[in-house]
Amino acid sequence: MKPVRWGVLGAANFALQHMAPAIHEANGASLVALGTSNADKAEPFLAFCPDLKVFKDYDALLAAPDIDAVYIPLPNHMHVEWTKKALLAGKHVLTEKPVAMHAEEIDELIVLRDQTGLLAAEAYMIVHHPQWIRARELVQTGAIGNLLHVDGFFSFNNPDPANIRNKPETGGGGIRDIGVYTYGSTRFVTGAEPVALDARIRYENGVDVVAEVSADFGAFRHRSVVSTRMFPRQQMTFHGDEGFFTLTAPFNAGIYGQAQIEIHQPELAVRTERFPAVRQYKLQVENFCNSVRTGAPYPCPLEFSRGTQAMIDMVFAAGGKS
Repeated sequence: MKPVRWGVLGAANFALQHMAPAIHEANGASLVALGTSNADKAEPFLAFCPDLKVFKDYDALLAAPDIDAVYIPLPNHMHVEWTKKALLAGKHVLTEKPVAMHAEEIDELIVLRDQTGLLAAEAYMIVHHPQWIRARELVQTGAIGNLLHVDGFFSFNNPDPANIRNKPETGGGGIRDIGVYTYGSTRFVTGAEPVALDARIRYENGVDVVAEVSADFGAFRHRSVVSTRMFPRQQMTFHGDEGFFTLTAPFNAGIYGQAQIEIHQPELAVRTERFPAVRQYKLQVENFCNSVRTGAPYPCPLEFSRGTQAMIDMVFAAGGKS
């Protein structure tokens, strides 16, 4: 089976550090093109993929007939526009999270995806990681009894005003950047949706830098903190009436720490399940390529991403900003 031939729209640092190498190394994928008008930014991509064709124009890359799929790591506010353009150009498309700024925009992408028959998805890599598949299994098979509470924390300190994550005009802020993980992982593991929530948000220069959320999911409560002004911390805990478990490196597995689940059960029993050397970005690309080539359901469809974005919209509304 021929590999899926990929192009990358934009020479973002994240693409350079994570996704372009993952595409280059993934089974069933071939990194063939990069769109950037900056020759200096193209150089480090060419260093590990010397046959890469560099397009100085995004539209020219999309028009190339020898490209099957594109990865879009552009600023948040550009995601919907270029996802639509990619689909209309006949390309499958994997767009960095958040795929949209508001949930209703994803409805438009779903319609266009279905009209074109192409695969379009948000690059939400954690659902491809076996630690999260295992976490979902633990909850949904009753390993900790009835789930009663979920709490999460995701923070890093990024005070640089020049950083794109601190610019309101490009869709910056912590909620869209990392809240998507605490909210989305809760939804992924439980299959449940929030029915109501409260939020306290602190803003600096027009972007959210701390968000505390308390959400009612019906059978359980969710509480989380995300911040771009705190020392790095990542943790997710799922607490039932017969036990609880904690993911200690839930989001940047292998970077923040080793992916593992600490499972606490009756009689103070504790066991740890570890997932060393798993590369979630590579798995994401391989799952995408498999869906493109075989038609298999993609693990993170746009319908799932819409649910997480709807929760993000609820958080902004509850915190006093839409």
